[in-house]
Amino acid sequence: MKIGVLGSGSMGSGIAQVAATAGHEVFIYDNNPDALQRASDKLQKILNRLVEKGRLDDPTAKAIFGRIYFIDSMFSYKDCGMIIEAIIENLDIKKAVFEQLEDIVPEDCILATNTSSLSVASIAAACEQPSRVIGIHFFNPAPLMKLVEIIPAIQTSDEVVQRAKSLIDSWGKLTVQAKDTPGFIVNRIARPFYGEAIRILEEGIADVPTIDWAMTELGGFRMGPFTLMDYIGNDVNYIVTETVFKAFYYDPRYKPSFTQKRLSEAGYHGRKAGKGYYDYAEGVQNPEATKDPVLGEQILWRILVMLINEAADALYLNIANRQDIDTAMTKGVNYPKGLLKWADEKGIQHCVDTMDRLHNEYLEDRYRCSPLLRKMAREEQIFFPQA
Repeated sequence: MKIGVLGSGSMGSGIAQVAATAGHEVFIYDNNPDALQRASDKLQKILNRLVEKGRLDDPTAKAIFGRIYFIDSMFSYKDCGMIIEAIIENLDIKKAVFEQLEDIVPEDCILATNTSSLSVASIAAACEQPSRVIGIHFFNPAPLMKLVEIIPAIQTSDEVVQRAKSLIDSWGKLTVQAKDTPGFIVNRIARPFYGEAIRILEEGIADVPTIDWAMTELGGFRMGPFTLMDYIGNDVNYIVTETVFKAFYYDPRYKPSFTQKRLSEAGYHGRKAGKGYYDYAEGVQNPEATKDPVLGEQILWRILVMLINEAADALYLNIANRQDIDTAMTKGVNYPKGLLKWADEKGIQHCVDTMDRLHNEYLEDRYRCSPLLRKMAREEQIFFPQA
């Protein structure tokens, strides 16, 4: 099957690399010729580096690159069996592109969007044949990250869901299925990792390095929230937060912070800008963490319980099943263990008590406890009564 990729940014190029490595001919298009050339040069360097590290032999790398065609017209998609769109997160632009694609590709071609938070149903509605539109959300960098979220719109046919899932599975990816709701699984559940960390910072409970230390050293996360936001880009992370907040009808659980907004406005986007929550200028010594185990545990469990509450609510609202939720968080954002498994280990009642304590302290709906957590806590008491 020939695969089309629309957009030659880091995500589009990464998806093209994955598909070509799996043996497909890949046609990658961008309306910016300079961006297309940069993508070609960068991909060549990536493959050469893999050869240097011994992860690929030279003939294989050349064969992968040889299967990727950098095209200057979408009409080259005319024989493709699947198109994966990976362009700007703008609903109107995506809808216009999908409407255009439908006139070019074969009738049985799957049209997929790599959107991380927009409505797949809205994108599908732009097409005359919306049943073949589906969300296929890769994580960056696509060649390294195993997880892919499969998001059927309400219009998507069962056949397209199965075809898309089987194809992505054959590329060596781990697929999970999510309901077409804002943020899907990962970008919905992960919001408190950033939002509650910023809240703790704004309240003056702890500084940036201390919060990061608590989450990495005590919690086992690969990156602390502020290191991760600087890595992602504070501009990108803020836009996703704002998008999810609006999409959830301004639910206070997803409320963005002025701290991140100001960093974004100032151009302090993180590593790529040389400054974010940390200063990345050469020779700069950033502040050290305050390694207080008691304070660290308080920070860890305040953020962790908020994450667990989101995971429980996603399960309660049938966004995904339990296994896919835990898989998504461990494989999509490298959490040290599944959140629902973590809740079982710590005790559901502890999670409920923590949420209730925060709600009583702040009197904000941000800290409302998931009905499913309460139900699970009651069942825990029935089956495992306190001594």
